[in-house]
Amino acid sequence: MLQVLQHDVCMRRLIHSFDSFLRRRFGIVELAPERSDPACMLRVRVTHATHAVSLPEGPVAAGAEVLELHLWNERIPPIPPAGPDLAWARQAQRMFLGSLREAARQLREDSRLAGVQAIAGTTVLVYGADGVERNRLLLSLGFSVFPARNPLGRFGQFWENAYTWSVMWAYNAASLRNRRLLDMRRDEFWMARSRFLERFGR
Repeated sequence: MLQVLQHDVCMRRLIHSFDSFLRRRFGIVELAPERSDPACMLRVRVTHATHAVSLPEGPVAAGAEVLELHLWNERIPPIPPAGPDLAWARQAQRMFLGSLREAARQLREDSRLAGVQAIAGTTVLVYGADGVERNRLLLSLGFSVFPARNPLGRFGQFWENAYTWSVMWAYNAASLRNRRLLDMRRDEFWMARSRFLERFGR
C-alpha cells in the first residue's frame, strides 16, 4: 500500500513538472498575477486562430489574434469524493464568473491585448451524453460552442485527451469519477471581443 502511495506521489509530481514546462513553452501565464486573487481560476495565452470561426457578431478569420483561456488547475476547488454537489458547483461557478470578469478587465486595460479579436478555449470538463447539456453553462454565458478541431485528427485528439486525463488525475482525481478516457470529447468555446466586454466588462 505504501509503495502504491509513493508511486502516485511521484507520478503526480512528474505530471505537475511537465504541465509547468508546457505552460512556459507555450506562453500560458497567470491572469493578473499582480492582483494575487486566490479566487482566480484562469490562465491565459495570446495566440492566433488556427481556423476561421463564424460568430454571431461576425467571422473570426484564421490567423486573428485570440486570447485563449486555460483553467488554473491548482485553483479548481477539490471535488468531494462522492462527486460534485451543489455547494461545489456554486463555488466553482462563482470563481469562474469572477475570473471572466478579471479577464475582461485586463482585456480592456492592457494595451498589449489591443489586437485581440476573440476569446476562446477548449474544454472536456462539461459534457453529457446528449452533446448539448454538457455545454449548458458555456452557452448560458454567451459562448458559441463547436466540436474541437485537431490538425492530427483522431490520433491527435486521443493524445490530447490522454494528457488532459493525466492532468485531471494529478490535480483533482475525483473529477474522473464515472468518466472513461475513450468517451472524452473536446469542445471549443468562442466569443467575440465586443460581446465579451459587454457581458463581463461592466
